[in-house]
Amino acid sequence: MPELPEVETIKNELLPHVLNRTIKSIDVLWDRMVKKPAVKDFKKQVVGQKITSLTRRGKYLFFHLSGGSYLVMHMKMTGSLVMNSKDTKFARAILHLDNGKAVYFHDPRKFGKMWLEKDAAAVTSRLGPEPLDNDFTPAALGNILSKRTAPVKPVLLDQSIIAGIGNMYADESLFEAKIHPEKPANKLSRAEIVRLYKAIQSVLQKALKNKGASVRNYIRPDGAPGSAHDEFNVAHGVGKDCPRCGTPIRRIVVRGRGTYFCPRCQPHNWR
Repeated sequence: MPELPEVETIKNELLPHVLNRTIKSIDVLWDRMVKKPAVKDFKKQVVGQKITSLTRRGKYLFFHLSGGSYLVMHMKMTGSLVMNSKDTKFARAILHLDNGKAVYFHDPRKFGKMWLEKDAAAVTSRLGPEPLDNDFTPAALGNILSKRTAPVKPVLLDQSIIAGIGNMYADESLFEAKIHPEKPANKLSRAEIVRLYKAIQSVLQKALKNKGASVRNYIRPDGAPGSAHDEFNVAHGVGKDCPRCGTPIRRIVVRGRGTYFCPRCQPHNWR
């Protein structure tokens, strides 16, 4: 958290407030959230810059600055960007704009990061394809999976393979596709690959429509929660029953990540 739908929502809802606005000053309230350059130099290089565009790639947000550099933000587990926040308890940085508005980087667990890059490719070159782009097809997904012997769940989470899918949307996609999260990626049948492709598209589009999921700390720039979690089938579903068959949802750990699935709808069907 936040994942593709949450960061895309932040981008879309933040853009009208920040586009073509100049950063008048910046308060860094947690120095370690700034990766580079040093905080003093970071502030000096950001102040006075106009925000000419705002884009997303994977889980990263890019503020395009008039001087040609990029202010990159990664929300990590608990970060959110909020306009004119009244609750400053977890504010780690504040961007003050020339229209009197301010963007607050909230992050209770202090995992979020921001930094400056001269070239966005320094970040984007390490990322796999976007799962909602036109060139991400069932064939492209099949090609990706055919080369991996790891369980399909961690393959979906690897940002260098596919950008933007995180833990909860991987769980939801695998449930919708009726695929066990531990099944080796290269053992998926053609039919399973097509189902998984369609599930990824459906799950992410639905989450975007619902403005992301506020399972824990994520909130939108206006302070309101997203509602995508209200339609989750298995993610964070321990103690609930499968909406398809009524079997209790199980939680296992796959490559270090908590994973939710239905043992009946997503059977262990390989050797």
